[in-house]
Amino acid sequence: MKGFRIGDAAISEKHCGFIVNLGSATAKDVFQLIKHIQKVVYERYGVHLQTEIRILGEI
Repeated sequence: MKGFRIGDAAISEKHCGFIVNLGSATAKDVFQLIKHIQKVVYERYGVHLQTEIRILGEI
């Protein structure tokens, strides 16, 4: 999934464990990207990924 992006939020080309801002990513872009990653990993491997961060507020 390296390089996959939603808006200006992308999975790093160098390390897939990082989400990078390509310029003007919004919180919504990042949140949608996280949800996409979780969905794809579950569909491919049956693994539920959990975030290590707390998401505050509304997106």
